[in-house]
Amino acid sequence: MRRDGLILDRFLPYRLSYTAGLLSELIAKAYRAHFDLSIAEWRVLAHVAERPGISQQDIGDRTRMDKVMVSRAAKSLHAKGLLERAASGTDRRALILRLSPSGKALFDRIAPKALELEAGIAAALSASEIRELHDMLARIDAAAAARLDGKRV
Repeated sequence: MRRDGLILDRFLPYRLSYTAGLLSELIAKAYRAHFDLSIAEWRVLAHVAERPGISQQDIGDRTRMDKVMVSRAAKSLHAKGLLERAASGTDRRALILRLSPSGKALFDRIAPKALELEAGIAAALSASEIRELHDMLARIDAAAAARLDGKRV
């Protein structure tokens, strides 16, 4: 029976959330089995690898993760000897993160696995569809961010 109005399978926010959750579940399973990392730990590790000296606040902003989740992941990575944390020189409350030598070595092992997972998923799309998807996601991000900032798109 077809109803007018909201249909979840055609509701873009729901579809994006569902797909992101499905991909996160796949990645979590692989990273837990191979590297004993949670998704939150992986996200923090990857952001620190890409931007040494990044703050926990910046990671939260970039990932849309709750600050408590970022903090717990950073503490866990620190306890595992994978992350170094230091107070910021400008804001003593802010923690600046860097990978330890062990964290760098682990990231160097994880990165190829991440790219392999991505390639397996992306194989369902052509190269031009991948480019279009990235473009569409960037436009969706910009529209959502503008609405969060109170602007209409």
